[in-house]
Amino acid sequence: MKGIRRREARFAADTNHRIAKTIVITAERTSRGVALEELKGIRQRVTAKKEQRYRLHSWAFAQLGAFVEYKARRAGVPVVFVDPRNTSRQCSECWHTHRTNRVSQAWFACRSCGVVMHADRNGSRNIAHRGEAAWQRGAVNRPNTVKV
Repeated sequence: MKGIRRREARFAADTNHRIAKTIVITAERTSRGVALEELKGIRQRVTAKKEQRYRLHSWAFAQLGAFVEYKARRAGVPVVFVDPRNTSRQCSECWHTHRTNRVSQAWFACRSCGVVMHADRNGSRNIAHRGEAAWQRGAVNRPNTVKV
């Protein structure tokens, strides 16, 4: 049992290193910064279906954030952590926030302006907007930005 646990931990760490490296290299190559959700307490905040609980509770979110942060610092890429509240419920076009905007796990449909897109794309755009706002406030050195 301990061997399996260690193998899973090594797999997660290796995967997190690869993801972090890809993110930082892309940001460095394109002269951009990285905006991430502050994921402290995610396991207490998020409710998941029974089939999804193991995957949610076993992945090392904090480790991934730490890897991105240290690799970005080493490469000179600015990183900002943003408030994750309502990133999946807020429209990235008109800023309307409502719980029914999230039609399903995969789809987002704004009840105000009618925009429909993949929920992850909408959430990532909201994180990018919040990161941009943090850079404008002077929280971090401001990088070039691009609309996601």
